[in-house]
Amino acid sequence: MMPRGDRALLLGFRVVCGLVLAFLLLPVLAVIPLSFNAGSFLTYPMAGWSLRWYEDFFGSARWLAASRNSAFIGALATVLATALGTAAALGLDHVGRRSRQVLNALFILPVVVPVVVIGSSLYALMAPLGLTNGYFGLVLAHALLGAPFVVITVSATLRGFDRNLSRAALGLGASPLTAFRMVTLPLILPGVVSGAVFAFATSFDEIVVTLFLAGPQQRTLPLQMFDGVREQISPTITAAATLLFLLSVALVGVVELLRRRTERLRG
Repeated sequence: MMPRGDRALLLGFRVVCGLVLAFLLLPVLAVIPLSFNAGSFLTYPMAGWSLRWYEDFFGSARWLAASRNSAFIGALATVLATALGTAAALGLDHVGRRSRQVLNALFILPVVVPVVVIGSSLYALMAPLGLTNGYFGLVLAHALLGAPFVVITVSATLRGFDRNLSRAALGLGASPLTAFRMVTLPLILPGVVSGAVFAFATSFDEIVVTLFLAGPQQRTLPLQMFDGVREQISPTITAAATLLFLLSVALVGVVELLRRRTERLRG
């Protein structure tokens, strides 16, 4: 049996974890019931239960167009960020330790630098090139923000990768591209997909850079929510927030499944 002191310590640890979890989740979970509120105000107690705000969301051309823009820009940015991030992680795996540390610091700069600085810098760079008020520039900017997450996850996966496997494939006559496609990629795929999930979530949630670069036709869902709060506080925002929360839960589930798959492969 576990000693009494250890049981008390374990209980205290669980209580602290529960309090931290409640602190993080309660503000988010409080929005979900409000999305079913029959009243027109974001207050408790609610006037009743209704799906009117979900009907307003799915029946509004503005909300649906913003959702399509977010999905379209997020998908393209994810593909670009995944390709660039994976290539960068593979390149970092073949350089010296000191060079890797310097390059790693450079690659994660978009995560560390305040996003308003990135947004203003990208606007100053893209405006003279005519890349603002268009999808192309916005996809490039979102890919820039998502690529560091791909670099981090793929680099972590490569630490457990046995290079002898790719060397064996090359020794058996496979080309470098074939060895990567048939040997390396299947083994690092969980890290690649995890990075892609984080890149998509980053793009789907981005608002500051979008404010600098987007035009009237590139309004994304977070930008539409921000304008809704600024112009008029409509409970439709709670419906959109609930849908985004469900999307986040689904993405976290995908990452967890990939983590378990990685553990099985390493086992």
